[in-house]
Amino acid sequence: MTTAQRESAATRPLDGTGLAREICAEATTTAAELSSAGITPQLAVVVATDDESSSWYVRSIAKTAARAGISCSVVDLGAECAPALIRAALESLSADESVHGIILQTPLPAGVRFEEQASAIAPAKDVDGANPLSLGRLTAGSPAFAPATATAVLELLDHHEVALAGRRCVVVGRSNVVGKPAAALLLQRDATVTICHRHTEDLARFTTAADVVVVAVGRPGLIGAEHVRDRAIVIDVGTNPTPEGGLVGDVDEAAVSGRVAGLSPVPGGVGPVTTALLLRNTVQAAASSARRTT
Repeated sequence: MTTAQRESAATRPLDGTGLAREICAEATTTAAELSSAGITPQLAVVVATDDESSSWYVRSIAKTAARAGISCSVVDLGAECAPALIRAALESLSADESVHGIILQTPLPAGVRFEEQASAIAPAKDVDGANPLSLGRLTAGSPAFAPATATAVLELLDHHEVALAGRRCVVVGRSNVVGKPAAALLLQRDATVTICHRHTEDLARFTTAADVVVVAVGRPGLIGAEHVRDRAIVIDVGTNPTPEGGLVGDVDEAAVSGRVAGLSPVPGGVGPVTTALLLRNTVQAAASSARRTT
């Protein structure tokens, strides 16, 4: 293989860190403009878990928010709290005019259904698209905050100039957090979309026909070389902890490297963009609130 052939076959890393910086800078500018008008954007994160990885993520959001000039309050209800307490907290925050964005962090205590609790978040403050009403509006093409991780997939594709109109896209995973909303967003961009899941027979038959593959399952190494066509684009949303304390995605990076045209890294791909979008959504919600009250 010649040098030119090797270069043409190289897999481009679809990095998200630069994009995240751009989005955070935009949010910082908007937050400063709101602050000069006497409005401090405020994000509230409701936590009902003692999961350490979740705690690390919440701390990361709070630090990033502070750098952007966004107030971030963490409402820690404890890992054993009753469902009624979670819902009451979400309803109280929804009614609080000083709060502009609300996130319900997962995991929740055993037996507590996320969708039931998230329905208490006011749609105007639902910056992570958790309320089922938000997902319904998104599917219908009406204005709504989409889940930040699903939006991050589209933002990453746009940032790296991946065309979507008319392209065949396969989403592996059907969660309300990533799979379903990502499929809806891709449809809005005129892509032809197929959703695969745990009951899909012969997964490779679908993924090898795709120009763009989005994987959000939570199974390390699920997607290998046999699952992708040459020069496809792959967005890996998986974040699976390793025994060494690191993170790996749902894609076997070593197996697909050199075959696919682009692959988002884990970490450093979708993750930082998701956090940045939560902040952008919060300042947008604050700006919308300011317009409604003037």
